[in-house]
Amino acid sequence: LISLLFIVQFSLREQGVTHVLVTGGAGYIGSHATLRLLKDGYRVTIVDNLSRGNIGAVKILQELFPEPGRLQFIYADLGDAKAVNKIFSENAFDAVMHFAAVAYVGESTMYPLKYYHNITSNTLVVLESMARHDVRTLIYSSTCATYGEPEKMPITEETTQVPINPYGKAKKMAEDMILDFSKTSDMAVMILRYFNVIGSDPEGRLGESPPPELREHGRISGACFDAARGIMPGLKFHSQVKGTDYKTHDGTCIRDYIDVTDLVDAHVKALEKAEPGKVGIYNVGTGKGRSVKEFVEACKRATGVAIKVDYLPRRPGDYAEVYSDPTKIRNELNWTARYTDLQESLQVAWRWQKAHRDGYGTPSVMAS
Repeated sequence: LISLLFIVQFSLREQGVTHVLVTGGAGYIGSHATLRLLKDGYRVTIVDNLSRGNIGAVKILQELFPEPGRLQFIYADLGDAKAVNKIFSENAFDAVMHFAAVAYVGESTMYPLKYYHNITSNTLVVLESMARHDVRTLIYSSTCATYGEPEKMPITEETTQVPINPYGKAKKMAEDMILDFSKTSDMAVMILRYFNVIGSDPEGRLGESPPPELREHGRISGACFDAARGIMPGLKFHSQVKGTDYKTHDGTCIRDYIDVTDLVDAHVKALEKAEPGKVGIYNVGTGKGRSVKEFVEACKRATGVAIKVDYLPRRPGDYAEVYSDPTKIRNELNWTARYTDLQESLQVAWRWQKAHRDGYGTPSVMAS
């Protein structure tokens, strides 16, 4: 009876309850967004194929919110149109937060077709199901990589998009599809272009745990922590410490590092402000650029470990300097980054890393 009630609650619209489909909700950013949505009283369905996500994160969310009708997890691949259509037909979604994606610049230059399939093609499948089942609100997870390497800093939403790697190109194609479709419908669309995400849940419930084989391509914060824990001999092989000859103040790349707690706050504000027939496009960053050398020094202070760094030649498809102008999102969504102390964000994430040496662990049986 409880199981039946559980299913019925997700399949019916309920007054005063907003049901959000979170694609990629087992991943780093998606799980943090799910936690925030659940805390704010939303009903959430996570769809994830666990290729990059962690079932351990989902289990923690399920333990935190065990009440029927709050959270369900569906194991599925967004590339499977029949499975996605079935999910939409069996659940009454009010909105979609579309996080699911492969998301590493370096990896995208090695496996471009994987990126076009996973990002562009899979977004088309989601859009088709939304259209078929009359789900009219979309919050799309995009990236500053769609801008490429602009001549002028900071980047505004009006900056011309000229992506220079398959990751950025695939995301821009997905944006274009969404925008074209929105012109023929009354969809409420919010496109959020992230800058470089760091940090983790301040209360230590969730963190970042990428697949070990992708450490070289992953976020520089993860590589710093691996080096601090002795998993890696240093930062020599991480993609972002490649290059000391950029035209920046210390020769290394400059990036805008945004705390994941601030990022998910931007998503909730975007969902609250989404209006039928309107499109909002926003940069989500701090407005301040920090160099890779500055980042590494902050990580050393946060971990208390003298991390070894050997800078190598720059990687293909990368860019020298990228930071945002967050004026538009501040004015229109009343959002401003609050967690802007780089060292503090890294300390929070480091606490989770130290407490979870094996990440979320490897469960013997996959939950469903």
